[in-house]
Amino acid sequence: MLEQIQTQLPLYFPILFFVVGLCFGSFANVVIYRLPKKKNVATPRSACPSCGHEITWYENIPVLSWIFLRGKCSSCKTSISFRYPLVELLMGLLFVALYLKVGWSWTLLEYLIFGFSLVVVSFIDFDHMILPDTFTLSGIVIGLMGALLNPEREFLTAFYGVLLGGGSLYFMALLYYIFRKKDGMGGGDIKLLAWIGALLGAWPILFVIMFSSVVGSIVGVAVALKSKEGLQSGIPFGPYLALAAIAFIFFGEELLQWYLSLVIQST
Repeated sequence: MLEQIQTQLPLYFPILFFVVGLCFGSFANVVIYRLPKKKNVATPRSACPSCGHEITWYENIPVLSWIFLRGKCSSCKTSISFRYPLVELLMGLLFVALYLKVGWSWTLLEYLIFGFSLVVVSFIDFDHMILPDTFTLSGIVIGLMGALLNPEREFLTAFYGVLLGGGSLYFMALLYYIFRKKDGMGGGDIKLLAWIGALLGAWPILFVIMFSSVVGSIVGVAVALKSKEGLQSGIPFGPYLALAAIAFIFFGEELLQWYLSLVIQST
């Protein structure tokens, strides 16, 4: 039934997913701000952190309200960070891109939950250098349950993904501690990669580790050059694991086929 409607109204569904994504992006901003502070993410109503002005519904329309308010609180005129509409736009674009990538399916539902969660934990990691267990451990459970319920996935593949994802980072963290005598990777990163493995499976873990390591290293060097701490300065690794997971969803199969074609041509 949904596929029939989708065929008849091809433009409406991308717009719908974009709007829904914007709304989830607005909620993501609340979670990003309140969860690390251990505040209730549902109540009370959002308010200006400077003057306490409660934000009305028409001041809380994703992206548009920020534009109409010119990025300032309507009461005290304190600047509102550009990151709020950025998160909303990012979520809207991610939702519509996932829909266009996989179409109507159980996998789409899993990817939407996954994408929302990755955006939230990435920004929390940027702000606080933590990856909340509320998301990472729950993500592992949801990923494994999804593999049981989703006919498009296999449970053993998800289970091996958890083992390889969590185990590989744990092993690297252990080696780093043995040779450097200090922690080089947080437990949150280990749980995040196990969560990624629960959804994507085992072999994509290699892609995620390589991709995130390259991007994270480039960013780390750039940060080190600008920081007084130099190479001792730490950066959150979670956002790069999340970016790698999203990159695999959209381009992983194509990259694998490209790599295999190169191997075949060289033999």
